[in-house]
Amino acid sequence: MRPNLLDPLFVPITSYSGIGPKIAALIARALGRESADDTRAVDLLLLAPHRLIDRRNQPGIVNSPENAIVTLTLHVDRHQPSPRGKSNVPYRVFAHDDTDEIALTFFHTRQNWLERALPVGETVLVSGKVDWFNGRASMVHPDRMALAKDIDSFPMIDPVYPLTAGLSPKLLQRAIDNAIASIPDMPEWLDEPFVKESELPDFAASIRSLHAPRDENDMNANAPARRRLAYDELLAGQLSLALMRRRIRKLKGRPVNGDGSVRNQLLEALPFQLTGSQSQAVSDILTDMQSSDRMLRLLQGDVGSGKTAVALMAMGACAEAGGQAVLMAPTEILAQQHFTTIEPIAGKAGIGVDLLTGRTKAKERKAILERIESGETKMIVGTHALFQDSVNYHDLLLAVVDEQHRFGVHQRLRLTAKGAAPHMLVTTATPIPRTLVLSAFGDMDVSRLAEKPAGRLPIKTVTLETERIGDIVNRLKDAIAKGRKAYWICPLVEDSDLSELMSAEQRHAHLATEFGALVGVVHGRMNSADKDKAMQDFKSGKTRILVATTVIEVGVDVPDASIIVIEHAERFGLAQLHQLRGRVGRGSDSSSCILLYKALLSETAKARLSIMRESQDGFRIAEEDLKLRGEGELLGTRQSGVPGFRLVDLEAHRDLIEVARNDARYVLEKDGELASERGTALRMLLYLWRRDEAIKLLRAG
Repeated sequence: MRPNLLDPLFVPITSYSGIGPKIAALIARALGRESADDTRAVDLLLLAPHRLIDRRNQPGIVNSPENAIVTLTLHVDRHQPSPRGKSNVPYRVFAHDDTDEIALTFFHTRQNWLERALPVGETVLVSGKVDWFNGRASMVHPDRMALAKDIDSFPMIDPVYPLTAGLSPKLLQRAIDNAIASIPDMPEWLDEPFVKESELPDFAASIRSLHAPRDENDMNANAPARRRLAYDELLAGQLSLALMRRRIRKLKGRPVNGDGSVRNQLLEALPFQLTGSQSQAVSDILTDMQSSDRMLRLLQGDVGSGKTAVALMAMGACAEAGGQAVLMAPTEILAQQHFTTIEPIAGKAGIGVDLLTGRTKAKERKAILERIESGETKMIVGTHALFQDSVNYHDLLLAVVDEQHRFGVHQRLRLTAKGAAPHMLVTTATPIPRTLVLSAFGDMDVSRLAEKPAGRLPIKTVTLETERIGDIVNRLKDAIAKGRKAYWICPLVEDSDLSELMSAEQRHAHLATEFGALVGVVHGRMNSADKDKAMQDFKSGKTRILVATTVIEVGVDVPDASIIVIEHAERFGLAQLHQLRGRVGRGSDSSSCILLYKALLSETAKARLSIMRESQDGFRIAEEDLKLRGEGELLGTRQSGVPGFRLVDLEAHRDLIEVARNDARYVLEKDGELASERGTALRMLLYLWRRDEAIKLLRAG
């Protein structure tokens, strides 16, 4: 049970005055919560302002620079309402100070409200941006207004929060103020010597400072209040991971001791030799699996580094021991692809492989389930369907989970429910910086595949302005005449009035006028059957150009595709560009990646495209991406199982990750059930950061 002390922080936000269901839904969206029902006061406390507005500049009207925020003390002279029936004509309030006159301009605003806010003859404070037309000053919709007598309540420093359409800053601020006022007097959960040595304020003081910055220094990631809250967030995360690791390892694994017979046949059947780092990863995995402690290992490998071959060796060891292994992919396309890769190689070693997805037909599914239950099938490839209740394994020794960042904490725990606590190997083709590995996957041991398989050619990467599309189309005509294949990546699925980005459907229509039926299209809104058909047509050569959204980012394998064009490349993150580029360069032909961009790039976009031209090292690219964008966008955390951080800045708080990891392990060694005085306080920390799954692990023992 959550401690009663925390009740004021877990009231629904609709309990605050002025927040009904509609406003609550908008606040939930701004906070990144799934629904208004699940949005609580504590979520408001942990919403950090992303910048501040400084209203201290009071230069007088005549000295107000164009487009800079100023605060003016004015005498209100007269109101000029909009003419009746002409709401498109603005309402103007004319005022002056000692230096000049100004028109305060309002659109679609109620007259009685303005007459109360800016009474004729009164002195008022207004703040906003001044525009100058023909030597006359104007301020459209001042951000802040107050009567001179209320100057004490006029904020000269205003924190700015992320908003969503329809949510006013004033309403959000009022809700945050209500949440701050309800913070109870809480015990300290951090180690006392650490707090003193680091000079960190307590939780409540840190929250108040977070929402009342005095200047830009308070917005810095290393300001004491921000560091304190970042450490709280990291510690909550590391405690959760440590508790999960303990739970997963508590169920004893079965030692896997194969004789090497199947693996030797698999090695002979592979069309290449394992690289040094592949052999090392296989050795680490086999050593882990020989123990009765369950393996929990993350296998990181850049695009094309051969993770599937490593996983296959581990699966072969399970077959040698008479057990079963599964490989779970996040999509049906990828599951089918893994099956196509693995089945012929395993077949040469005398091992049967089955494919099980949500689209497996009932009759075939029944036969597969029978083979799984009897133990006849030793290797099974599939999607989430592998872990439905109807699937009963004969002797499951290993679960390989492909594309780890798409599987969250809950899925990792669910995997433990099948079989006699299988060993777990999770793989990712997204190179993840070490800091993020520690913070998001701190419960795992890590293997890295640092080399590309022999014979992989470098991919030539060029950047071109969008205006050069005609040249690209002509080059593609030559390439296709020579039997080449190309991807063309677009950021949107269909046209939208909100964006001028080129949509996949519009680009497909345009290219079809040049290449006819040789152009296919695939995107996330198509059903699985249509996606599969589009991919099959491209693989078989029926189509030679595939227009796609980022649905092809992960794992799609067409070895003879050697050109990839990425439109609006400036809109993609570095890690994503690198993933997309990795769709080519998988065969014997030299390959090209063309990054198309719109002119007038931001400095960040320039840096991003420059790194893509210079480097093909996924781990270096991931580190650079982390510096440029932060961890949230790096892994696309909103779509994935990895919790995005609210207050942690991985670059600025890199030093705190290791400290939090060690602290969490120390706490659980000394006080495994969090029953001591500090342990009880740490339970509060877990609730505050919404780590309820960790509390359940404590209760489950």
